[in-house]
Parts: sequence; structure tokens; C-alpha cells
Amino acid sequence: MALIELGEWVALAPALLLAATALVLFLIDSVSPRSTNRALLAGTATVGSLAALGVAAWFIAADVGLGGIEGFGAIELFDGQLVVDQLALYFTIVVAIVTALVSVASYDYMDGHAYQAEYYSLMMLAATGMATMATANSLVTVFIALELSSLPSYALVSILKDDRGSVEAGLKYFLIGALSSAIMVYGISLIYGATGVLQLDAIATELGTLVDDGAEVGGLLGLGVLMLIGGIAFKTASVPFHFWAPEAYEGAPAPISAFLSSASKAAGFVIAFRVFSTAFPIDVTNELIGIDWTLAFVVLAVVTMTVGNFAAATQDKVKRMLAYSSIGHAGYVLIGLAGLTVDGGELVMGAAMMHLLVYGFMNTGAFLFVALAEHWGVGRTFEDYNGLARRAPVACFALAIFMFSLAGIPPLGGFWSKYFLFVGALETGLLLVAAALVVNSALSLYYYARLVKAVWIEEPLVERDPLAQPTGIYAAIAFAAVMTVVLLPGFGPVVEVALETAGDVWPP
Repeated sequence: MALIELGEWVALAPALLLAATALVLFLIDSVSPRSTNRALLAGTATVGSLAALGVAAWFIAADVGLGGIEGFGAIELFDGQLVVDQLALYFTIVVAIVTALVSVASYDYMDGHAYQAEYYSLMMLAATGMATMATANSLVTVFIALELSSLPSYALVSILKDDRGSVEAGLKYFLIGALSSAIMVYGISLIYGATGVLQLDAIATELGTLVDDGAEVGGLLGLGVLMLIGGIAFKTASVPFHFWAPEAYEGAPAPISAFLSSASKAAGFVIAFRVFSTAFPIDVTNELIGIDWTLAFVVLAVVTMTVGNFAAATQDKVKRMLAYSSIGHAGYVLIGLAGLTVDGGELVMGAAMMHLLVYGFMNTGAFLFVALAEHWGVGRTFEDYNGLARRAPVACFALAIFMFSLAGIPPLGGFWSKYFLFVGALETGLLLVAAALVVNSALSLYYYARLVKAVWIEEPLVERDPLAQPTGIYAAIAFAAVMTVVLLPGFGPVVEVALETAGDVWPP
């Protein structure tokens, strides 16, 4: 049965399922406000996430009614304000995967904490916002979806009310987020002032008309684009809007750190991919502005990966190291935007999408190991992790997989995504970016291997009693580790889908 026969609104089913799950969790909380039924709450969130994942994957695999033209096409809703195409579905899958893993792990992590129903509800609302970000086709819906994602995230970071670090991190995250939102919405207003429209394809059409008319709007448009890039840089934790990430990730519950560093980052990048490949055609925009605006992404990519990796190498706290590592990986993904100007951009954009999918497993798994360590009462420094493999060899083996995959060691999934990024950068002539990718990946091996060395080789500072094996966290870590390895033989389909997805939006 074609999807169109069910109504075009069904194309939004993945996002609607996430929103419905949040409402169900609110209903459970209203019926039983003091309920601490962790199995019910975590199970509801997990089932909702998996349902959204299954529907999105089915839409991609079956091409059910999506367009009726060659390729996957698109379904436009609300007069084109939202668009459901393969790009939207691909990133919805990434968000749903991370949400499901975090929901499973939170079953044990939130044991004994207050506000459990609120915790899962807020997480599902944030995931709904991220899925909506993937479908946004207007600067208005982009901003609304961004706020729907951000506002629950501020509360999630500070959900541990009895933990001063969590509350402080949430406050800092909120203040910096409010500033970035103001910058972004002001940039949107400048773009509207220059073009008179907000829908992405309409902006592209209007820019062409402005060039034909010889309009002098370069300064207004250029400043608007620059401020829009700044708002996206905040959401993706890219330099110079990166400094909130170490504070927020360190103070937040570890599963929420995993959620923000993986799902939220993917949602930020899908906005960047769609906006800058649809609304601002390279030739036309450059003629109006007078400069090649994608140079901003070249600079951002090199600076972000370098700052992130060098800062990570100097950290003595594991969670903070992973936070700076996340900034470095944002720099790798920015290569996909840096290559928009030249032939071969489809490959480098597709490689960035591949990396975000692999990153969703390996980075989430790494942060969930930190959640496991916090559950055990292990300290925060590298030395506190010494000798953990003696008591928890399975979890520490999974940690080694995550670390080496993040570093890009073959034959793990992280190697293949970085390999395609490197090849794509070379084919598009971005030699400086390709060199920065290699140098920073080599540097990252130092601090990733340092953590592996601590858990497997170093002598523990104190003799530990037998460690608990919480089912939820162990299950999430094990699944993430298996997928990080299994992606090796299964990388062919990942490459195919990612390149098809990139082909839908490239060339800009």
C-alpha cells in the first residue's frame, strides 16, 4: 500500500511516534506521580524509540510512497514548511538509535533518582525536536524545531537536583544556548530582510532573482548567513561555540551526555546540510556576498578538530576528555560542508553522514561506559579507572572497541567513516583539511589509548570489591559494541544509503 493512500501526514510517523511516547510518559506520571516503576518508564521510552526507528528504516528500505519519482523524492507538508525525504529519515534513524540506547541504559542509571517520569518525557520531547529538525524546510521551522530540542535538553542536563555540578551545568548550557538562539534568530531576520522569504527553496529562487536584478544586499545577506552558521555551530559544539560542551557533558547524567553528544550533534548537522545545500546555491550566493562562504566551513572544520583533540589530550578527567573528543569529531563532520563548493561534494557529504551513524554507536557506548563507572561509584579521573578490567572484563573490552573505533583504527567502523572522509577531502581538493584529519586522528589515538591502558594495564589505586552488572547499562554497551564491529561487513549498505542521501541534496 502506498503511503500517500494513508495520507501524506503519515510521512511524519517517526516524529509523531516520539511525540506520542512523550505524551504517554506524561500520562503515566499524571496517573501515578510518585511512580518509580523503572521498567515501565524505561520500557515505554525504549519501545517508542524503536517504533520510530523501525518506521523510518521501513520507509527508507521500501521507498513507500516517498515521491513517486526516480530516487526517494520527498513529501512536502504544511505548504512545504516540512519535508520528509531520505535525508530526514536517515537522521531520524540516528536519533532514534541513540535515544533507544540511552533509554535502556537509564533503567539502571536513574535507580534511586527523583523525577524519573519527567526524565524520560523530556528525553522523548528532545528527540521529537531533533527528528523535526531533520524535516524542517523553512528557517522558521528550523528555529522552532531547534528550540523544541534545546529546551528539554537544558532541563535534562540539570535533572539531578541534589548534584550541584548538574544544576550548574544546566544553567551554563541554558545561558549560552539562549545567546546562540538570539544570534541565530537575528541572522534569520537578516536573511528575511534580504530575500523576503523564509522557505529554503524560495530563498534560493529569490537569490537568483536578486542577482539578475543587480540588487545590493551582499552585506545584509552575508551577515545573516554568518550568524546562521554561528547558531548551527552551537548546536554541533563547533568552535567558537564549543565551550558549553565540556561543562554540560561533565555535569549532566552520563546517559544524557551520550544523548546530547550523539543525537543532538546529528540533528544540528542535518540542519546545516539541508539549509546550506538548498537555500544558498554556491554560485549565486557567492556573487551576492562577494566571497566564497564555504570557506567558513573549511576554517571551522580545521580549527574545531584541532582544538577538540588538543584539548582532549590534556584532560585528566574521562568525561571531560570525551566531551572535547566530541568537539573534535564535529570538526570531522564539518568536512562534509567544507566540500560543498567543488565536484565530488556528494562523496564528502555522504562520508560525513556515514561518520555520524557510526559515531552514534561508538560515542554513545563510550559515554555509557562512563555511566556504568558512575553507577559503580568510580571516580572521574583516568587513575580512578585503573584496573577496572579485572572486575569487569566484558565492559572494558567494549570500551576498548569504542576507543579504537573513535580513533579510527581498522577494521572498526570508525576507521571506514574516517577513510571515506579522507578520500572525499582529497577528491574535492581540500588537502589542508585532509591533512588535518590525519594529524588529529593520530593525536586522538594518544588519549583514547590512555584510557584503554588505564583499565587494562595499570594497577588499581585501591582494591575493589566485586562490581555489580546492571542489566540495562550492560545491554546498551554490549549492543553498541557489537554494532561498532558489525558495521565493518555491513558498511557497504551504509555507504550506499549515505551516498544516495547526499545525492538528494547535492549539488547545492
